Amino acid sequence: MLRVLAVDDEKPALEELLFLLRSDPRVHSAEGAADATEALVRLSRALDTGPEGPDAIDVVFLDIHMPGLTGLDVAKLLAGFARPPLIVFVTAHENFAVNAFDLKAVDYVLKPVRRERLAEAVRRVSDLAEPPHGEPSSAEGAQTPPSATDTSAPGGTAEHIPVELGGVTRFVAVNDVTYVEAHGDYARLHTADGSHLVRIPLTVLEERWAPRGFVRIHRSRLVALGRIDELCLDSGATTVRVGTAVLAVSRRHARQLRDLLMRRARG
Repeated sequence: MLRVLAVDDEKPALEELLFLLRSDPRVHSAEGAADATEALVRLSRALDTGPEGPDAIDVVFLDIHMPGLTGLDVAKLLAGFARPPLIVFVTAHENFAVNAFDLKAVDYVLKPVRRERLAEAVRRVSDLAEPPHGEPSSAEGAQTPPSATDTSAPGGTAEHIPVELGGVTRFVAVNDVTYVEAHGDYARLHTADGSHLVRIPLTVLEERWAPRGFVRIHRSRLVALGRIDELCLDSGATTVRVGTAVLAVSRRHARQLRDLLMRRARG
């Protein structure tokens, strides 16, 4: 069972989070800290007593915006521990997700926290902290939670990919994706309706979606060949227009892209 530390400078939010955590049968104990300083004192004590000691902590549910050190600062400090606890960020701000997962966070829960969404975060933590069949837990596993996988069609290519926004999982059709941009080990999918961040590397999407006509045009970008509206060559520089977006094509990929577009134009 999990030993939890929850950190939030807003008392009502902390009390609600602790109530929900203590109601989960997978949580052995849940303590609170009102700021980063208090949390670090508690975490240092846990480090001193060791993973089997009475003050041990398996996971920290961590707010991001706090006075003094932020939750991201705390996570960076914890990364220096020999055996750091797992991290789940709980925040009202969606735009720190990339930074959070770069710090190997297990999950990123948006406020207001829903019981069902928090239970999913606890499940992910529990799977890593107490892996089945005695298998060792892995920090790498925190970077590939279930929401990073896609559902596959019979031909082995993905029909939809799940994306999470505000604690709600949506399924975006791959055919609706116009281009993809890399964000470290994550990717941002662009559609006509907006964009969605998913926890999956660009190289993985390139391999899976090549049969659907996605090609690399830059080390940090894939584009759906059928969504290219215009190819422009100007003073040796190559760009493509996809809807209203104008995307640079690297020299390394320019010739291949031109050949693919020519073959497509010829049917």
